[in-house]
Amino acid sequence: MEQIYVIMLIALGVLAIIDLVVGVSNDAVNFLNSAIGSKAVSFKTTMIVASAGVLVGALFSSGMMEIARSGIFVPHMFSFNDVMCIFLAVMIADIFLLDVFNSLGLPTSTTVSIIFELLGAAVCLALYKIYTTDGTLDSLGTYINTKKASEIVYSILLSVVVSFSIGALVQYVSRLIFTFHYVKKLKYFGAIFGGVAITAITFFILIKGLKGVSFISKDQYEWITHHQLLILGINFVFFLLLSQLLISVLKINILKVIILVGTFALALAFAGNDLVNFIGVPIAAFNSYEIFSGSGISGDAFMMGGLADDSIVAPFYFLLFAGIVMVVTLWTSKKAKSVIETGVNLSRQGEGVEKFSPNIASRGIVRFGVIIGEGVNYILPKKLQIKIDSRFKSVEKASKRSADEPAFDMVRASVNLMVASILISIGTSMQLPLSTTYVTFMVAMGSSLADRAWDRESAVYRIAGVFKVIGGWFFTAIVAFLLSFFLAYILKVGEVFAFVGLLLLLGIMLYRSARKHKQKLIAEDEIKSLRREDIANVNEMISESSAQISKVFRKTSALYSNLIDNLSLQDLAKLKENKKDQKKLEKEIDELKSNVFYFIKNLDDNSVEASKFYILILGYLQDMVQSIDFITANSYSHVNNNHKQLKFNQIRDLKTIDVQLQNLLQLLEDSFKTEDFNKIDLILDDKQVVLDTVSELISKQIRRIRTTETSPKNTKLYFSLLIETNDLVKSIMNLLELFKEFNKLNKK
Repeated sequence: MEQIYVIMLIALGVLAIIDLVVGVSNDAVNFLNSAIGSKAVSFKTTMIVASAGVLVGALFSSGMMEIARSGIFVPHMFSFNDVMCIFLAVMIADIFLLDVFNSLGLPTSTTVSIIFELLGAAVCLALYKIYTTDGTLDSLGTYINTKKASEIVYSILLSVVVSFSIGALVQYVSRLIFTFHYVKKLKYFGAIFGGVAITAITFFILIKGLKGVSFISKDQYEWITHHQLLILGINFVFFLLLSQLLISVLKINILKVIILVGTFALALAFAGNDLVNFIGVPIAAFNSYEIFSGSGISGDAFMMGGLADDSIVAPFYFLLFAGIVMVVTLWTSKKAKSVIETGVNLSRQGEGVEKFSPNIASRGIVRFGVIIGEGVNYILPKKLQIKIDSRFKSVEKASKRSADEPAFDMVRASVNLMVASILISIGTSMQLPLSTTYVTFMVAMGSSLADRAWDRESAVYRIAGVFKVIGGWFFTAIVAFLLSFFLAYILKVGEVFAFVGLLLLLGIMLYRSARKHKQKLIAEDEIKSLRREDIANVNEMISESSAQISKVFRKTSALYSNLIDNLSLQDLAKLKENKKDQKKLEKEIDELKSNVFYFIKNLDDNSVEASKFYILILGYLQDMVQSIDFITANSYSHVNNNHKQLKFNQIRDLKTIDVQLQNLLQLLEDSFKTEDFNKIDLILDDKQVVLDTVSELISKQIRRIRTTETSPKNTKLYFSLLIETNDLVKSIMNLLELFKEFNKLNKK
């Protein structure tokens, strides 16, 4: 029987590596958001600094994994077999949960997930033991330490309110001082700001980052905590002078220094303190096996009281390996980029594509905010309003928008890091359960609001996004508890079979998740390729619009043909896929329309007609997509409602149109793809062929109704398909006429 426990340990080791990957992918946003969003330094430099912080934090971690071993459950109340079931359930649940959040691109707390997973699995096994031993529910408290879980709930609420408020306040004051033209202001206030910021960040390293590290004894750490004011004073004077030296003598931008130091500090604290969230459980399992092995007692009978020993630490080589895995993940994880993108997107200063849809709550808050703003403007003197508004006047940007523009400036990035460091340091010293994830995210959101990044154009989307992220934090706690509870029961009852089955299931789910995320990235890259913002003249515009039109023709052709085939077969599942494909096509056209403002702005002054042409092109493309949408929706609805199938003659006639349309669209796709427009005249000359076919089929259906049995629903669908096909062809021909005319004018 002992062999199965060895296999379990090996499995837990593999799960630890996977958990490190998914965990770092989610938590990377905590320390990379400010540096990447501000583009203070190159991406490579940012990653090197963050990697150094992660590696130092992991290596100098004390390896104390008491949360996993005894922080949630009471070890002496559980057998060795019980704790192995708990640990396996926790790791499987944690990987699954964090991978879901990574795939959605949403940040959550790895601390919350691991604690509630431990709680859920431990409660399950405790209830199982109570039930099998005829105990009472009153004894549940002897198995579980519920204090930590209640602290977490309190942490979420406290972190949200405090971090958002303080972040907003500090950013508002900072912007009043520095404005968006901060380069000049740094000569006068940069040293003081640098002194305060770097002092706050280094204090954070001392209080939070070095808490429990191996090279700091408990006595030394106690001395640090009892002399905080002295340390703060000395650090402030030192960094004030250093900042002045960097600014005046070396001509270094102090904000870049703050951002790099802050990124390193948060990365160090993350690795040093959150390492337990990823490897704590497997190491606890390893410690359990060491205690159990050689006892000569069965796994069901051997109680794990020895697991509560505070002297147990993780071996150094485990910490080293974990640090390496974390650094590699940091550089390679595509899902980490998705999570970081969410944080940056919600806090960016300028316009862009909004990731989240508005809801009732976000609309209500925006309306309330507008009312409050109007009330404040009514009270404040006009001169004061003008003075304040002038401090928030953005720097005039070049006419062309670049994809490499920072999401926000270095003042806000520095404030984010400084405030997050201060709040986490205060929370740690006052023993308040402030989460690093919650604090860093909410500070960034608060500073965004204060910086007027959430204006009337974007606020409703940004607030909806914040609500979704905060909701995800509570969702994490609930799902983590329930999922690990369920998995622990399965493992306890199913034993070896459940163990093997769950590992296989997890492998399949991770594979499918990776494949779906890859497909999602491909789709997003395709949409991003539509956001051409560097088009400056008519020729470039013709080339770009030709490429876009070619893509729409290709996708329209494939979608129409698949629809006819799937409708003839009454294949509901494939028709549903057709609906998804149509929505993707619609999203692409909508993306082009959203980008038209920047497109027009970037064109040179002599390209007014080109702008008009592009807008009309988008209009015809939208007409095409709407026709396809109508055909798709009606076909799906007809089959989904189990109406009578189209007659054989109707299907045959539709396939006739399909063939004609495929030939037409294929010819057009090739012409626009190669920018060979000589064939447009020939196509326009033959445009009546398809339209005549549609007209003839409408007449045929009218005769069928009068002579042959047909159903009303069948007829409705058939006429809808023909009419929308007719509209589709007309939209295509209108587009060609416009393109032909514009191309002629451009050649003159």
